[in-house]
Amino acid sequence: MSKQGRKDTVNGPRIGVFVCNCGTNIAGFLDAKTVADYASGLPNVIFVRENLYSCSEAGINDIRQAITDNKLERVVVAACTPRTHEPTFRAACEDAGLNPYYFEFVNIREHCSWVHKEDREAATEKAKDLIRMGVARAAYLEPMEPIIGDVTKRALVIGGGISGMTASLELARRGFEVVLVEKQKQLGGLLRAVNWIYPHEKPAAEYVKGLVGRVGKARRIKVLKSSEVTEVKGYIGNYIVSVTSLKEPVTAGIIILATGAEVLVPEGQYGFDSKRAVTQLQLEGLLAKPGTRPKNVVMIGCVGSRMRDRLYCSRICCMTAIKNAILIRKKWKSDVTMLYRDLMCYGIKNESLLMDAKEAGVRFVNYPDDAPPLAEKGEVKVTSAILGREMVLPYDLLVLETPLVPAGTNEALSRMLKVPLDEYGFFLEAHVKLRPLDFATDGIFVCGTARWPAGIQECIEQALGAASRASTFLESGRVKVEPIVSFITEEDCRGCGLCVALCPYGAIELIETEAGEKARTIDVACKGCGTCGATCYRGAITMKHYSDEQLTAQIRAAFEKE
Repeated sequence: MSKQGRKDTVNGPRIGVFVCNCGTNIAGFLDAKTVADYASGLPNVIFVRENLYSCSEAGINDIRQAITDNKLERVVVAACTPRTHEPTFRAACEDAGLNPYYFEFVNIREHCSWVHKEDREAATEKAKDLIRMGVARAAYLEPMEPIIGDVTKRALVIGGGISGMTASLELARRGFEVVLVEKQKQLGGLLRAVNWIYPHEKPAAEYVKGLVGRVGKARRIKVLKSSEVTEVKGYIGNYIVSVTSLKEPVTAGIIILATGAEVLVPEGQYGFDSKRAVTQLQLEGLLAKPGTRPKNVVMIGCVGSRMRDRLYCSRICCMTAIKNAILIRKKWKSDVTMLYRDLMCYGIKNESLLMDAKEAGVRFVNYPDDAPPLAEKGEVKVTSAILGREMVLPYDLLVLETPLVPAGTNEALSRMLKVPLDEYGFFLEAHVKLRPLDFATDGIFVCGTARWPAGIQECIEQALGAASRASTFLESGRVKVEPIVSFITEEDCRGCGLCVALCPYGAIELIETEAGEKARTIDVACKGCGTCGATCYRGAITMKHYSDEQLTAQIRAAFEKE
């Protein structure tokens, strides 16, 4: 449904407003038609349309057509979060010949329907207020062009496990130079301690040897073992990285973080002693060499995970335990009992492996969340959630399924690279669905267990994905960055360096000029966060696309109903 606006009162740019129903997401909690009717009466609004799904192909085509047919000079879309959809609407404006920065997004889902879902009238009134403010700001928007920067056609990969090696090989295959930094004396990471790989059905040592061999033969890959990153400067396209084993820093266009994770050592739990009570990783080593064959093996799941200090499920522990249980039955002929809270066997192949374990004679006992097993004097006492009674299980070998935990270097790397960690200490991607291998900081990517616990196949797939994402910048040799950056008026700057110290992205530097030391924005590195502008006591820093005039118009509109 579309309608014409106040043509008789237009004294500024021609503005079009698009109000999205978003199915029931928005229209289910506020009156979208009333909001659209209200928007048609706002100053400078000459066209209004109420769409079912503005971000759909049909919705985008409507926006393009309306811009052309009505000669729109500004576009306001009232829909859901700009975090996911603003690029889509900007692209629609650009396709129709309108500068994409003449676009204004009004979030009426998170800010209205979701937070006021119990009060339809309040949500509707707030949506009106937000659209009025958006229209007021849109009238003062200015055209801008993206910033273009050069990209050094070299990648730096931090971490020489399966993820780091896979990403390095893929980048080298695509024709790019790679510097691979590994802190250990050997490549391979945790995979070096693994006995058998499923579903590849081959010894891990054989797989690691082949992968390390390929890396060693790749002429475009420079491997730095027993090395650590000590300092990172620069920005996307031009990172300058200091490494302990090199006298001169490495320059790279992009960085891939593949530092992996560590296995939790369950000190003080279930009599852990690395002999009669071991972790699954230690069991891998026992299975790889000849030795004593225990008669009874008991495995306990969720040791050190899904608890107060570590709420997450490590995802791969169950599958590792099931794989090893099958190997024990085949190689040692031991009786194996797995004690579990829940079984994480996602995917067809993993479900099939679970069935194989049951057919092989592995026993599974489900224990309640609030009644974990007790181990003492060669016995495990456990309450069966299914049988409803306590069971006593003798063991010669107790195997504890412990989770992957973040690597100890994560915090230092987080500070150096200016990338975030989640609440547990794993690296946090920009968006779990839309940008799962990117960081918010451009030019830095993450893969494998540095991001979150993952199986071998997932690590390989993520590494290939990170290499592919990195290649989009390396291939072109240029990077396009949003022009929403800070602008420093040189004559007002006193060169105090406060903005340099506070910038979370290292996007401001002090340079020597004829008038003395002054601050300068590195446009391609700036994320437009506004920290520098808010702290400059001289008022020398302003933010493009967020000018005082634009924000003042928006604030005034907030308090002027009519």
